[in-house]
Amino acid sequence: MEHSSRLWQPVIATGRFSIWLVQELGRMAIFFFRALGNIFRPPIQISKYIQQVYFIGAKSIFVVSLTGSFTGMVLGIQGYYSLSMFGATGFLGPAVALSLIRELGPVLTAIMVTGRAGSAIAAEIGIMRISEQIDALETMDINPIRFLISPKFAAALISLPLLTAIFDVVGIIGGYLTGSLLLDINPVLYFSRIESSVVMHDINGGFIKAVVFAAVITTICCFQGYYTHTRQKGFGAEGVSYSTTSAVVQSCVLIMVTDYVLTSFLL
Repeated sequence: MEHSSRLWQPVIATGRFSIWLVQELGRMAIFFFRALGNIFRPPIQISKYIQQVYFIGAKSIFVVSLTGSFTGMVLGIQGYYSLSMFGATGFLGPAVALSLIRELGPVLTAIMVTGRAGSAIAAEIGIMRISEQIDALETMDINPIRFLISPKFAAALISLPLLTAIFDVVGIIGGYLTGSLLLDINPVLYFSRIESSVVMHDINGGFIKAVVFAAVITTICCFQGYYTHTRQKGFGAEGVSYSTTSAVVQSCVLIMVTDYVLTSFLL
């Protein structure tokens, strides 16, 4: 009897995990639609939106620009030596630009924003939850989703495409610095090939990814912080630390998964 019960343990564990996963996805979907719907409910919280755009977007410009510049430089060096094997170094510009615009720009920007702003958002909301500030808002008949989550959601949807554009431009300039100034690629050829190779379909695809990643980051980070008090692995400050770690890890993993799905449809 004990032997047969042990045989069923993997099945039981799989079933419990599947139920938990469906429940979490359902709660997260409801959370997402509530946050999205409250963005458009009057009165619009303009001041809060501007504050969050500054926090999520403006304060991320430096780290995004720094990451973009070195990413472009590395692509310039690697692309040059790869293309030189086929005598096609004149196509270094399109290789760098398309790699950044279609893939690396949106993905790396989203990961940088997750590490800088997403972790802070999860920790902030988690601390508000364990210190009962969110409960106080509900007691005063203030919708915490509309008051706390929706401004962050709207700000991320605005900021991520703009940060992605900055990443792409800085990265292309970084590729120019290594390709043209260090490796003697003709700068006119570099930029003219980019102009003739990059089309609006590529740019639109990158912006679509940026918008989707913004929704993914904000939903996961806010959700983890908002439900910190329901965690079984830790309470109080320990629960906030678990929530923040889970928010960053889940966001980065889901960014990669979402990127693959979107690339499959956008190609």
